[in-house]
Amino acid sequence: MSQLINSLSATIADRKANPTPESYTARLIAAGTGKIAQKVGEEAVELIVAALQESDERLVSEMADLFYHSLVLLAQRDLSWAEVEAELARRFK
Repeated sequence: MSQLINSLSATIADRKANPTPESYTARLIAAGTGKIAQKVGEEAVELIVAALQESDERLVSEMADLFYHSLVLLAQRDLSWAEVEAELARRFK
């Protein structure tokens, strides 16, 4: 797992364990799995729109948003990116 993903995942876990009112991540986690899943869906749609109609920069930005919200969803369910990597490795041996 890359250092950036490790760092981001650790920050998300910290926001879950030590929420503060000014943290978007903490507020999102407090809103629950349904709200996080909704955000993942919204970001997926925005990614598709960017892929079809917008610049490469916008596509990259939307992919980052989708990835971040996906990491929050995993954290909400007490899952990790390492588990996703293990599944990808299993599929692509």
